[in-house]
Amino acid sequence: MPLRTPLALLTAALTAATCLTAAGPAQAHTRHDCSPAVSIDGYSDALDKTTYENTYVGNFSALAMDRDGSLAALSDRSSLFRLDARTLKPRSVVPLTDENGTALDSEGLAVDRDGTRMVTSETEPSVRRYSRTGRVLDRLPVPDALRVSPAGRARPNGTFEGLTLLPGGRTLLASMEYALSGDDSTIVRFQTWRRTPHGHFTLGAQYAYRTDPGLGVPEVQATPDGRLLVLERGFTSGVGNTVRLYLADPRGATDTSGIDTLPARPEARLIKKTLLTDLVTCPSLGATAKQPQPNPLLDNIEAMTITGRTKNTLRVLLASDDNENKTQTTRFYALRVRTTT
Repeated sequence: MPLRTPLALLTAALTAATCLTAAGPAQAHTRHDCSPAVSIDGYSDALDKTTYENTYVGNFSALAMDRDGSLAALSDRSSLFRLDARTLKPRSVVPLTDENGTALDSEGLAVDRDGTRMVTSETEPSVRRYSRTGRVLDRLPVPDALRVSPAGRARPNGTFEGLTLLPGGRTLLASMEYALSGDDSTIVRFQTWRRTPHGHFTLGAQYAYRTDPGLGVPEVQATPDGRLLVLERGFTSGVGNTVRLYLADPRGATDTSGIDTLPARPEARLIKKTLLTDLVTCPSLGATAKQPQPNPLLDNIEAMTITGRTKNTLRVLLASDDNENKTQTTRFYALRVRTTT
């Protein structure tokens, strides 16, 4: 499928090979600034409304770089794709289910150092480890309060959306999309697990993060220095999407696992965050939107992974979840993010 913009194929590096760039050689290194900290190299609609091996390619909720250099792309309809990191072409697809063979509402993805996949489902919510072939290997414990009501205090479709391994691979972190019942509506909880000597994960510290009003957290990714890239997203009918990218630092934040309601008195120390960009400020690059958007480049952006770095600049790939909706687009975005702010 042709791209919907003069930006053509993936040619320059996001790792050594993954970047959406301008079509002509003279434009290949043109910077398109969204803010002092973020620029966009390009975007691709190449996978929009396509299928692979009778499976719909879309509904992307998470991305991760695999051990072999390919791109793992998770659909929230229980499918895990392997994409060519240069062209985005699907190379394989694996169905995912729970232990009983039931499909997941799969949202978060992290690829472990041994190549196993860790996947969240926001239905319960849950975190499971899978083999490359989709076999369930393990299931991580989840605090009772984070379970969906009435078992816990989480709202349906508002639980574990983001998943990331912190540097060193000893700590796994999942981000809730929305606040728990009883907490301030702008405070979401980030849950961690610690790896045991036997390779399993046990519950670790929990942290509180304050979103902008009306926004939730669809994705989080650990940076090489232990900070976090956090996506905040919202949607207003007739207006479109709001998508903001923050740099957050959990170091120094209070462990909130023993605090019933937030903010506590005295208020717990929240994760500190710094705005990197509101993506509405990015150049549109000739993009078109199928529904009203404040910038036609925007869509329902939900997936993010760090694909490489040079000094203080991270190469970041985003993807949107089209919900198999004709008014939305499966779109990939290649960003350069400077983390010296």
